[in-house]
Amino acid sequence: MKTKNIPRISTRGYYDLSSGEKIKNNSYYLYPKKSFQTLSGKKEIVIMIHGLRNDKAGAIQKFMIAQKRLKQLEYIHPVIGYSYDSNTKGAHMKKSALKALHVGQKIAKENGCNLSKFIIDFKKKNPNTKIRLIGHSLGTEVILSAIKKLAYSSKNQGIVESVYFFGSSLPSDILGIKKYGKLLQKIVRNRVKNYYSPIDEVLKQSHKDGSIKNPLGYLGITGKTIPKIIQIRVYPKNHRFVSYVTMLKSFP
Repeated sequence: MKTKNIPRISTRGYYDLSSGEKIKNNSYYLYPKKSFQTLSGKKEIVIMIHGLRNDKAGAIQKFMIAQKRLKQLEYIHPVIGYSYDSNTKGAHMKKSALKALHVGQKIAKENGCNLSKFIIDFKKKNPNTKIRLIGHSLGTEVILSAIKKLAYSSKNQGIVESVYFFGSSLPSDILGIKKYGKLLQKIVRNRVKNYYSPIDEVLKQSHKDGSIKNPLGYLGITGKTIPKIIQIRVYPKNHRFVSYVTMLKSFP
C-alpha cells in the first residue's frame, strides 16, 4: 500500500506542541476520505494509535508496521491509523524531555475525546462492524481516555471489541478494579491484552527517574483486575513499536 493512501483519522494541528492547549475545536478529519467510504459494512477494523515523538511521517510509518505485521498473521481486515500531535517540542532534548512528556500526556488525554467521537460516529453508520484498538506507549493513554469518555453513556456498552496495549506509559494499577477496570468491562466487549516487558529500557529509565510512575508496560498490572484483561510478558529488542508488534504471535 502506498504511504499517501494509508487511511487515517487525524487531529494534527489541533493542539499546541509547546503547551498542549487546544487550538482547534474540530473533532477529527479523515484522510483520504474516499478510503473511509470503503470501510462501510466491513466485518471489523483495527485502529492503531502511535506513541510520543512521532510527527506525521513517523505516525504513518507506525501504521504501515501494524498493517504489515497483522497481514503476516493472516489478519484480513482493514488497519487504519490515528495520528495526533505527539511530536511535542523538546522531546528529543534531555533538558526539556520531562516537560515534553507531560505536554504529550496532556494532548493524549485530550485526544480521548476525539477518538471516542470517531468511534461513536463510525458505529452509528456501521453498527455491526467490530472495532479493535492497538496502542503503543503514549497511544495507550489516548485509548484509556477514549474508554473513559465512552463510559459516560450506557449506549456505548461493548462498543469496542478488543484493546491491545504495547509498552504502555500508563501507571501499573490503572487497569485494576479500583481504577478503570470496571469501565473497560463495560466498554470493551471481548478482551484487553497488556503486552509488557521487564527489559524495556525506555520505561525502565522512566520508572527509575520518576518521570513515569510505575509504568504498566514495564511492571505489568498491579492489583486485582477484571477477568477479560490478559497480561502477556514479552522480550522485545527495545521500546519501539516494531519490536513490540513482532512479539505478537496471533491476532486478534
